[in-house]
Formats: sequence, structure tokens, C-alpha cells
Amino acid sequence: MWADPRVTLHIGAPSTRLQTWARMRGYVGLWEFLGYGYWAVEEKQSARFIGEIGFADFQREIAASMQGVLEAGWAFCADVWGRGYASEALHAATAWVDANLAAERSVCLIEAKNLASVRVAEKCGFVRFDTAATENAELLFFERYRPASGTHGASAETQS
Repeated sequence: MWADPRVTLHIGAPSTRLQTWARMRGYVGLWEFLGYGYWAVEEKQSARFIGEIGFADFQREIAASMQGVLEAGWAFCADVWGRGYASEALHAATAWVDANLAAERSVCLIEAKNLASVRVAEKCGFVRFDTAATENAELLFFERYRPASGTHGASAETQS
């Protein structure tokens, strides 16, 4: 999946086997060090790997608003795009966070041209709160607050 240029179009360059292996080792480290991380996503009917989703603290220096906050991320094989898997998986992942972690807020960072991921984030209760520009792209920052009443996706403004 990480070698597919369609998958990495809005994330970065396609990965080599070595880079993908390092990514997988890093995912194990997230669970060991932080108690949360990424999950592999399998298609229920075929049991085939179709993507990954989870939360991390990547220590990004891109924005202070992301420091020390759970950062959601997801990537799926191009042949399963448009089937609702990302939205279903993100709903499940945020429900897991709400049930198992004390985090009140989570964020995600999406390239503005990645309209499919923007839609997934919004469907799952993430609301845009900032933008940034790099040499190559416009970046959108989204946030999601823990629901006060059990309804996923309530923003800070709607919780009062």
C-alpha cells in the first residue's frame, strides 16, 4: 500500500520496503510507549489487509496546536476507496479513544486537495480549525472533542 503513488499522493512520496518496515516498527513503538497507536484494517469478508488507522503523537513541529494531542491518521489501499471503510474505521477508532483514553481532544492534518479524507474527517466529527501553507501544499488542521453526552463528534462550541 505505501509503495502506491495514489495512496501517498497527498501524504508524501511512495515508500520503499525499508521505509514501510520502519513505519511498522514505529507503530509497535507507539503502543509500547504511549498505550495507543495504529491498527491494521482488514476487509471482513476476505480478511485481506486494506489499510491502517490510528492515533499517534508524531512530535510534529508544524503547529503548536498539535503538540501533545492525539493525532488521527489513516490510509487505505486505492482499490477500496469510496466504499466507506475509512469512515467506518475512524468512527471505531474514535469510539475506542473515547472509551479507553482520557484525551479530550484529537486532531488530524490533511492536505486541502485530499477531499476524500476531508469528508471522512468531517463525517467523524472533526472540525477545521486552522490552515497552513507549505511550499508544496495547503494543509488543513481539524480537531474533534470528546463528546459530552456520548454523541461522537461534538465540537467544543456544541458541548456547553
